[in-house]
Amino acid sequence: MSFPGSRLGGLLLACVCLMTLGWAGRAHALSPEQALRIADGDSDARIAALTDAVSAGDAQLVPFVEALLADEVKLAAGRVLIVKGDVVTEAGTGQPQALPEGAEDVVNNNRMRQALEGALAAFRLESPDREQRAKAMADLRDVIDEGLVPLLDKAAAHETDPGLKAQLGMLKAKALIGSSDKSRRLAAATLLADSSDPAVRALLVEQLAAETDAEVKSALSTSLERLQSRLAWGERLGLLFTGISLGSILLLVALGLAITYGLMGVINMAHGELMMIGAYATYVVQNLFKAYAPGLFDLYVLAAIPVSFLAAAAVGAVLERSIIRWLYGRPLETLLATWGISLMLMQAVRSIFGAQNVGVENPSWLSGGVQLLPNLTLPYNRIGILVFAALVLLGMALLIGKTRLGLFVRGVTQNRRMAACTGINTARVDTYAFALGAGIAGLAGCALSQVGNVGPDLGQGYIVDSFMVVVLGGVGQLAGTVYASLGLGIIGKLLEGWQGAVLAKIMVLVLIVIFIQKRPQGIFALKGRSAEA
Repeated sequence: MSFPGSRLGGLLLACVCLMTLGWAGRAHALSPEQALRIADGDSDARIAALTDAVSAGDAQLVPFVEALLADEVKLAAGRVLIVKGDVVTEAGTGQPQALPEGAEDVVNNNRMRQALEGALAAFRLESPDREQRAKAMADLRDVIDEGLVPLLDKAAAHETDPGLKAQLGMLKAKALIGSSDKSRRLAAATLLADSSDPAVRALLVEQLAAETDAEVKSALSTSLERLQSRLAWGERLGLLFTGISLGSILLLVALGLAITYGLMGVINMAHGELMMIGAYATYVVQNLFKAYAPGLFDLYVLAAIPVSFLAAAAVGAVLERSIIRWLYGRPLETLLATWGISLMLMQAVRSIFGAQNVGVENPSWLSGGVQLLPNLTLPYNRIGILVFAALVLLGMALLIGKTRLGLFVRGVTQNRRMAACTGINTARVDTYAFALGAGIAGLAGCALSQVGNVGPDLGQGYIVDSFMVVVLGGVGQLAGTVYASLGLGIIGKLLEGWQGAVLAKIMVLVLIVIFIQKRPQGIFALKGRSAEA
């Protein structure tokens, strides 16, 4: 049941009169009888008593209302007691009391809480603290009423912050949109057309359905169209950012696979589990920081990055030296062997950490987000992954293109026998390259731990997509991996918003199949003898 608008309007209008007259300097004390009427009885009687207390300018009303909202008020033998820890005082007198046995808690239903919060919000609109005023406006959004207009006008006259003044204007428009006065509804509809608040759209739709006057209805329709046009930009930009964010995750996952599959030709079905190892390494580092260096907890991610890389790289090196080195040039056997390895790794993690997902917390600098538009907030953890993916891509490109190890990897990939003839230890290079690809998978797991829970099945949701990225981009081509990952991320999100997640996956797969049929070498391909240059 909603709070009656007229009662709340009267309550807050009384606040306006009192603040205008400067009642705080000559306020009357809240009496025990008034406190009892506010705390006991049915909701209508309690709200009426609250209105009377505000009208009287009771100096003790604010702390008493705060105590009611904090469930710190009890009733005992017709007395109202405020209980804060071990300190018990009587409401209205402030005298210390002993808490009698059988004292009953004061229960506030949603309607009463709304009235109490509205009363506090009215007081806070005149607060010298900007944050208090902003919070008061946020609290009034759900209890806005035509009776609040004088209060809003007075607050707007004294408000110096442009942003808060604009919010007061929007609150006034919301208050007037349901007015019985046609001219007020018209003015409110015109004012709301300049809003960028997504909540205003629902308000306009609701009012449009209830409006009977043709002129007002036309104004509401015009305002709704303008608002939807403005919000559409935020939705489009949000969809684009989400697609790029997903693409950056696919890029991180596929970069390691671009080495093990694109450069070495190994179909590694355990690539997802190497990501999982990186994610669990991040979880372990987080717990170590919690236990031994809680004051440095915000830095745990920086320590987890090299740890996750080394953990996954070590596992990858062991796998290559013990199993995969014997299977080069035998793709089917490699696929089956690495699939079996993936099952073993998942079971090992279940045995060590349990089958349930574990939570990895974001440090404070990766929590929250930056609000660009009222309906567009970019999370810091997603922005962090974008930057991280770009840095990993740059580091990998420099490693492959500019270092001695990268030269050896490219030489062995292009012509193993010729590389061996020049003195390159091809077996060692294979181990280094596979460990590098596994380590990058571990970095992907570290990044993924910041956007979701970590569990034994973490890698299963990305292995197919990462293979599609590598194949679509062109085997062995880092540039193709970048284009394919970002393209699939954006296209996938566009199709998901149109047809839903399941159909979007199917449609993406169909598009990839069609593309590969027309261009088997992928987006970028090595051509002719220049491939060996």
